[in-house]
Amino acid sequence: MCRSIKTLRPPALPEEATREEIRAAALQYVRKVSGFRAPAAHNREVFDQAVDTIAEATAQLLGGLEVRGAPARRAAG
Repeated sequence: MCRSIKTLRPPALPEEATREEIRAAALQYVRKVSGFRAPAAHNREVFDQAVDTIAEATAQLLGGLEVRGAPARRAAG
């Protein structure tokens, strides 16, 4: 896959991934899949929507993972 996408879960990342880190990973993924570093104006909306969707799915994934040996995550609220 894309080498610039870093692992966003412990132990690779000792603290919770930030929204910025999650969005950066989603952006790298969409760039890799689409083949565009920056989309043309007529593709901007669908490109940005893909980044948002992937960032949301990534946050859900990271929030649901249980990593053995890592400290328990606190429930949001």
